Amino acid sequence: MASLINSAPKVTVFLFFLSCFSHFFLIPNWVSAQNSPVFACDVDKNPALGQFGFCNTSSETAARVADLVKRLTLEEKIGWLVNGAAAVSRLGIPKYEWWSEALHGVSYVGPGTHFSSVVPGATSFPQVILTAATFNASLFEAIGKVVSTEARAMYNVGLAGLTYWSPNVNIFRDPRWGRGQETPGEDPLLSSKYASGYVRGLQQSDDGNPDRLKVAACCKHYTAYDLDNWKGVDRFHFNAVVTKQDMDDTFQPPFKSCVIDGNVASVMCSYNQVNGIPACADPDLLSGIVRGQWKLNGYIVSDCDSVDVFYNNQHYTKTPEEAAAKAILAGLDLNCGNFLGQHTEAAVKGGLVDESAVDNAVSNNFATMMRLGFFDGNPTKAIYGKLGPKDVCTQEHQELAREAARQGIVLLKNSKGSLPLSPTAIKTLAVIGPNANVTKTMIGNYEGTPCKYTTPLQGLTALAATTYVPGCSNVACGTAQIDEAKKAAAAADATVLVVGIDQSIEAEGRDRIDIRLPGQQPLLITEVAKASKGNVILVIMSGGGFDISFAKNDDKITSILWVGYPGEAGGAAIADVIFGSYNPSGRLPMTWYPESYVDKVPMTNMNMRPDPASGYPGRTYRFYTGETVYTFGDGLSYTKFNHHLVRAPKSVSIPLQEGHSCLSSKCKSVDAVDESCKNLAFHIHLRVKNVGNISGSHTVFLFSSPPSVHNSPQKHLLGFEKVFVTTKAEALVRFNVDVCKDLSIVDELGNRKVAMGNHVLQVGSLKHSLNVRI
Repeated sequence: MASLINSAPKVTVFLFFLSCFSHFFLIPNWVSAQNSPVFACDVDKNPALGQFGFCNTSSETAARVADLVKRLTLEEKIGWLVNGAAAVSRLGIPKYEWWSEALHGVSYVGPGTHFSSVVPGATSFPQVILTAATFNASLFEAIGKVVSTEARAMYNVGLAGLTYWSPNVNIFRDPRWGRGQETPGEDPLLSSKYASGYVRGLQQSDDGNPDRLKVAACCKHYTAYDLDNWKGVDRFHFNAVVTKQDMDDTFQPPFKSCVIDGNVASVMCSYNQVNGIPACADPDLLSGIVRGQWKLNGYIVSDCDSVDVFYNNQHYTKTPEEAAAKAILAGLDLNCGNFLGQHTEAAVKGGLVDESAVDNAVSNNFATMMRLGFFDGNPTKAIYGKLGPKDVCTQEHQELAREAARQGIVLLKNSKGSLPLSPTAIKTLAVIGPNANVTKTMIGNYEGTPCKYTTPLQGLTALAATTYVPGCSNVACGTAQIDEAKKAAAAADATVLVVGIDQSIEAEGRDRIDIRLPGQQPLLITEVAKASKGNVILVIMSGGGFDISFAKNDDKITSILWVGYPGEAGGAAIADVIFGSYNPSGRLPMTWYPESYVDKVPMTNMNMRPDPASGYPGRTYRFYTGETVYTFGDGLSYTKFNHHLVRAPKSVSIPLQEGHSCLSSKCKSVDAVDESCKNLAFHIHLRVKNVGNISGSHTVFLFSSPPSVHNSPQKHLLGFEKVFVTTKAEALVRFNVDVCKDLSIVDELGNRKVAMGNHVLQVGSLKHSLNVRI
């Protein structure tokens, strides 16, 4: 492995879930799969199918769908309301499995995808929380494109489907959430950019046809879903009580961006209730917003067994037929599970739902399959027909996985003279900790079999002679083997401690109770640091953050890196950063709180905003009023960047229609409506200079602190750009700010408003006042 790591080419810098583990767990299964894809309208084998209008590729999708639906019996239609869709042999339609996953690579989770001797693995990118830490929107899309290429290649040899229930774009609201690792973090703008970028990468067809899909993505879990199992409260029973304000300015934006900016083919509704109504039975959330306001072009799917859950667990309806009817009438098109398969016919015959509503649901499902080419005959003759096993785990794809990990790794602490280590000066390296030589831990959950693994130990051993001591038998670290670890650290030129957690502590169905490093890990870290002869580099592998104040304030711990779950090439990327062949540029996508935070804030409290009367401190960098260990956007570099403001307006005026009430009386805000907002934008130009001695990438954040009206955020992100700047050079960064979209806030009733008065724009230490007036 060492020789492979040393010979891996360097590349230039480039400018996922499913809750369906609720009732069963899947393990990777190797199959002797068929060698051909599943598809309908095989006119080569059965020329008679050519007479059907739904097989006519020259017709419009809507006409083809209508032709198909009118030929089906009610029973046949119901067979396409569930993830294990039934064959309609008389019409040349095979069975199809809708459920596949691709959170950060093609996954073996879900029955639609398998690995075999034909394709033994796929490229496993970093878990999403670390990719989000790159703040590199073009990378989000590039990863999606690789994943969809590998998915299509596997589909062509009968190993995968075309519909992928990824990404997870829920807000990482609470640090204890076991699934925060799957998300792009706590910020609505970052989550929205990730969502739309990854979706475009998965879906966009290389022929440029906007109505065609490479694969179909799905944004989940809609909505206000971010609690799995905490102190006896689980997602199957939880009622998320959310204000209209928090809903529209925190929880909904990533889903809205998925649909409007990403043109996603699917949205998945979640298990939980939202303000007393199951998400998968709420017509306002589904038909009203997703399909009505946002104009979803695709299908709405339930999280697995969600309809069963709101009947059997939440007792929302008296009969299963009522539950089936409510789900369909709310706008649900596809049921992961078999509840609709079992109870829809009786619901129709009992007059609870018209067959026309079933027609509408299956039409949305069939339209998606039409856009994927499923009804176009043999896909080997189509645009992706030549893809196959040779296109999975290519060297280019594996290098992108390494690059993504490098870009995401966050340097949180670096005492002078600590990192980067010199490969020539460091003759011996102590590598210690329960995550120092892990494989599967690095790929997080919703994983697939990777192309190969490079562990942290392997990555570091490729660059220096190492002594390895686990220190703990596992991440729980009930009893640390401190003496052996101290001995190794005392003899080495430098020490790398690789600690953190894994899926045994944070996972789907498993939220944390506290945010400390588990067991005796803190003792191991402190004692090794005391004994170490050289610099001590603490590497934390996790999805969520920790209170590591003890390490932050320990002078013997000279550097701290957070590496998320860094994917198949994680060990190589960690070594690249530690030994300086890559200058770290990742930034935290979530706040790291002190332990006292979880003592006073129950996970069940969905409120984002602080409540001074009760002492509730609020959530995320946008609203939280307390002390932090590290905050959103934190991250260091081996060099130093300066910002200089080149261009920004000092004021902007909102044009109002004649007779508007705010023309005659003082208003603290005005509605962000189309007539006031057209072409109302301005540019901010900045110069970024690398004043240090090492070239590197830098994320430029543009924040705004709006006037204190409508319980507005204390600060919120307007935009970010990642730029590569060579030593002593400059780069020009431009932000285009849409006043009504970017500067607006959400009022107490959920309406978008532009606050009048002074908005403070901030880039690094630079602050610029912008007066918004009428």
